[in-house]
Amino acid sequence: MIDVNELRKGVTFTMNGELYKVLEYQHHKPGRGKATIRTTLRNLRSGATIQHNFISSDRVEDIRVERRGVQYLYNDGNLYYFMDTETYEQKAIAVSVLEEQIPYLKENMELILSIYEGEALDVELPTNVPLEVIYAEPAVAGNTATGALKKVRVETGLEVQVPLFIEEGDVIRVDTRNGEYVTRV
Repeated sequence: MIDVNELRKGVTFTMNGELYKVLEYQHHKPGRGKATIRTTLRNLRSGATIQHNFISSDRVEDIRVERRGVQYLYNDGNLYYFMDTETYEQKAIAVSVLEEQIPYLKENMELILSIYEGEALDVELPTNVPLEVIYAEPAVAGNTATGALKKVRVETGLEVQVPLFIEEGDVIRVDTRNGEYVTRV
């Protein structure tokens, strides 16, 4: 058991028989009374995101999650398949659990897979991912003085705001935490 004051972003725990991962954490101390911990949690089995407030004296069951290096193989519409790079064992994760990560996944990409009691729970993306631009709006002459941006679509279907000089066929680096353009590769 761990005290809820020890929760931080990325911590996994069980509550009411369900596995949760902390997405956001905020400690709130009013003038009088007990402190509350406001969290945004993701159910690792269903993919549902919930808001939950804890009182500072609450405790939750901490779990140990195994982290393994995997390679993304393919998806069949309902499941995404990953191969352990050491044992070559394949694990599958439902689309509903990976909703936020899907726009950054490319075949043969190296990732970290979280496993609890043999069950694949979640993938951890690298901070930046190189993606090829497949569609770029044409740049308008004269918009360069303000540092203007345009919208492009990359190979995974993600739309990103980029500087005007980016063209179709360019490979750009995208931040997986916020979906923003980082640099041209």
